[in-house]
Formats: sequence, structure tokens, C-alpha cells
Amino acid sequence: MGPSAARVGACADVAIVILNWNGADFLRRFLPGVLAHADGARVIVADNASTDDSVELLARDFSTVELLLLDRNWGFCEGYNQALAQVDSDFFVLLNSDVEVTLGWLRPLRALLEAHPRIAAVQPKILAHADPTLFEYAGAGGGYLDRLAYPFCRGRLFDTLEKDHGQYDDPRPVAWASGACLMVRRAAWQALNGLEPAFFAHMEEIDFCWRLQNAGHEVWYHGGSAVQHVGGGTLPKSNPRKTYLNFRNGLALLYKNAAPAELYGPMFQRLLLDGVAGLRFLLAGEIRNCWAIIRAHFSFYGKLGYWRRQRRAARPQLRVAERAGVYTGSLVWAYFGRGKRKFSELGLK
Repeated sequence: MGPSAARVGACADVAIVILNWNGADFLRRFLPGVLAHADGARVIVADNASTDDSVELLARDFSTVELLLLDRNWGFCEGYNQALAQVDSDFFVLLNSDVEVTLGWLRPLRALLEAHPRIAAVQPKILAHADPTLFEYAGAGGGYLDRLAYPFCRGRLFDTLEKDHGQYDDPRPVAWASGACLMVRRAAWQALNGLEPAFFAHMEEIDFCWRLQNAGHEVWYHGGSAVQHVGGGTLPKSNPRKTYLNFRNGLALLYKNAAPAELYGPMFQRLLLDGVAGLRFLLAGEIRNCWAIIRAHFSFYGKLGYWRRQRRAARPQLRVAERAGVYTGSLVWAYFGRGKRKFSELGLK
């Protein structure tokens, strides 16, 4: 087998799946790079019933891309569930349409999963497309959680982004890997029934990765692979819909997955902190975001029976000390109370 044949077959058991909804502009910008650096992997676009010219664009300009047409906009979670049920590759890459990949990005992720059977999911380093010297909000240098299940990353605490100086290039186990660019074993995906459909979008990958750990798998970050993410392609950070999803899903995330001995105290504290966040929005005149938090709580309580059933299915068992990527302190206190702005200031390795 010659060099070119080896290169073509390097990731032949990998399917890169881009879930698209009215993202024609992103497809025009970033799909050529995905195709150029696919390294033999299948490239699939699953279209969530777009109303723009996405489907026509793919048929006209990207004939080598496999196209899956979904019958309606299922959202991020169920959209991927519907799409990946039709894909038979051994490894899936969930890739946002607003991600620019780089030369050689795919192989380190594939090699890590091949070498370590217990690892079920891995993400690359994720940098900001607008300024690649900075880490990007959604994933950065690998996902962490504090004891109240507030998510943060190496390279990103709340909205503060660090510059990339190579300080987070090492592969390591983490609490969660970003759904902006996530490679996962098909077998593990199927065993856990994919993403939580009731989340619709936001924090779904954190929930999935927590369930992976509860099921005995590991989740990793690999800094030897890098991509650039535009971010905010669907909803900007200030959008009340995003506020609603983040607060509702944050409560569900903790309730579904925390070990029994570590559930009720953190849940009570989360409720208090949500109240503080709502008051801050109110005092700032952001009435719609304040109302979004109230709606998020009503939604969570209204579906408590459903979340209880999902908690039983997730079989939570791992305490904080048994899970990778957990900060035993309070991120809210460290950031707002003590002025910690960098991951390295939290005392984590």
C-alpha cells in the first residue's frame, strides 16, 4: 500500500456529521476545509429541514458530501439522534457547521480512541475563529464542572477567555467534551441512546459525558488537535431563549446525574444562585432574561417526573472524587468573590 492509499484509509471508519439548520453561509465558508482535511472519513450533512438554500447548495457544490434530510427541525439533540441512527461508522464526529478544521486535526482524536478502549469521547483544542490566539467559549481546553455542576473549561471561566500559549496542549481526562467538535464511539453512543432530547440544545454534551462516566467510560481532551469555532451561530449569549435553556438544562443536568449523596445540597444551592442571577438581570433592566429564569424553573418542576425517570436510567453513582475534571470548590465564589479569572488560579492540575 502506497502513501496515498494509507492516507485515504487513515480514518475510513469515522463519519464526520454536521447538523445543519439554515446554515448555508457557514457551509459555504467551512465545508471545503472539512472535505480537504477529512483524511478518508465520511463527511455527512444532516439537514434539520432548513428553509434557506442549504440543500440546493450541497447538491450543486458539494456532491461528494452525503446528505441526510430530516423531516423537521428536531433541534440539536434529537436532530443528532435521528441522524446518527442512520450512520454505521465505528466513530462519529459531531461537528458544528461554524467550525474551521485544520490540517491533521482528525488523526490524533482517532488514535487516542483506538489506543484506549475505555475512552468513549474526545474533543480537540477549540480556539476562537475571530481571534485564534484565544480559547473559544464552547470547549476551549477541555470541559470541567464545579461541585454545583457549573461548567467551565481550561482556558475559559464564565465569559473570560485566556490566550493560548500552549499551556493546555496535553491530553487529559476531563468532565465533558464540547459538542462543537466531539468524537465518540458509536457503541457508547448507542448504549446511552445518544443525547437527551428534552434538552433540545445547550449542555447536552455535558449531560452525555456525565452519563458516559456513570457508565464506566472516560472522556478526554486532546490538545494535539485544534479547530477554530465561530460560536453563537444559532443563539447569541444574551438571547433570553439561551438563558432559558441554560438555566433549565443546568438544573436537569445536576438532578439527572449527581450521586445520591451529593444531590440535594447542591440542588438547593443552585436554586439560591439562580435567584441571585434573576435578581441581577432584574436590577440591570434585563426583564426578559429574568423571566427566562423563572420559566426555566417552572419547566424543570413541571417535568420532574420525566427527569426522575431519566435519573434512574442514568444510574448515577460516581461521587465528585471519583470523576475526572471536577473542581471541589464553588466556581461562582472563586470567580465573583475571589477574582479568579484563569484556570490555573483554581489550583487544579
